[in-house]
Amino acid sequence: MTSSRFVQLHILTSYPAANLNRDDTGRPKTVIMGNSQRLRVSSQSLKRAWRTSDTFRDALAGHIGVRTKELGECVFIALTKGCSLEDAMQDKNATGDLPLLKEKPAKEIAQAIAATFGALKKEKKGKEKGKEQETQEQSAEATTPEEAMHIEQLAHITPAEIAAVSRLTEACRASGKAPDASALDLLRREHMAVDVALFGRMLAAHKTFSVEAAAQVAHAFTVHKANVEDDFFTAVDDLNRDSTGAGHMGVIEFGAGVFYLYICVDTQLLRENLKDDDLAARALRAVCTCACTVSPTGKQNSFASHAYASYCLAEKGNAQPRSLSVAFLNGINSETDLLSDAITALTKTRESFAQAYGIATESMCCNLLEGTGTIPDICAFITE
Repeated sequence: MTSSRFVQLHILTSYPAANLNRDDTGRPKTVIMGNSQRLRVSSQSLKRAWRTSDTFRDALAGHIGVRTKELGECVFIALTKGCSLEDAMQDKNATGDLPLLKEKPAKEIAQAIAATFGALKKEKKGKEKGKEQETQEQSAEATTPEEAMHIEQLAHITPAEIAAVSRLTEACRASGKAPDASALDLLRREHMAVDVALFGRMLAAHKTFSVEAAAQVAHAFTVHKANVEDDFFTAVDDLNRDSTGAGHMGVIEFGAGVFYLYICVDTQLLRENLKDDDLAARALRAVCTCACTVSPTGKQNSFASHAYASYCLAEKGNAQPRSLSVAFLNGINSETDLLSDAITALTKTRESFAQAYGIATESMCCNLLEGTGTIPDICAFITE
């Protein structure tokens, strides 16, 4: 594992027509930068795509957590349908031949376990509340019996914690009773999940077990001005042979461009979180590979907008990290080769920072336009 404190990645990826990350209206997300509109992909969208990808799972199998509100419901299913917790988490319709508990004690057990990871949603108590109070509590109110076993906020749960919940579930199945307070010691600092170590977690009710993220991921944005365009489409009803009209009409919004993505990983914090240098190195390589090869999943069936990075610059050192986004503040206005001009702007900006601040970082790049470097080379460089 590298002895450098910070690893920084600067990545350029060209996407054709796409709607990778939508806002609440279905429109591609945007940002105003340098007085011009750019397309944007949020860091949340990127991290979700990476940690749920086959690439990430294959590299880090057994060390990936689960982010959910519904662990309590899965405990309930396991107890009332005779299956293991793991089977219930995979399929809520799972059944098995383990002893069954009645719904009332199963619910009490499920709620006690779920409450370890966050405040439970409030069950409806009728209409005695005032409208103002109902509005304030609406987001945390259970609307179904199952939701009464959910917690209010998503909790990122590690494999070690899931194993502890599974053992407690089976103990409660045998006793038929809700666990006492001492048995609810389920949260863990050891055997940390890689995605928790990288991207952090916040447990408001148990701050001791919150984890500071070792990886900082910026929102990706186009290096040039970009417009959101409309695609008006129609669909034909195959069985309606008596009309030439459309069976359906609609509009999809999309955009295209070269996106700049910046990532900074505090390798010291990553090692502290994982307490395993080899696993930390694997995690660092997985992040780099995913960032260069895994696309967000938004509207992929409509646009097939899978893209690999065309340029990746990796830096490592102990100097205070800095993004190179200022290279694109005014936007690239290229009439020849947009990607080449973006690479040139990025390189010159890095050199200017180095000269002005005396920043000393080792670097390596993979440049598809020049046919130099490889992503495996980058992965080896950032972990050596």
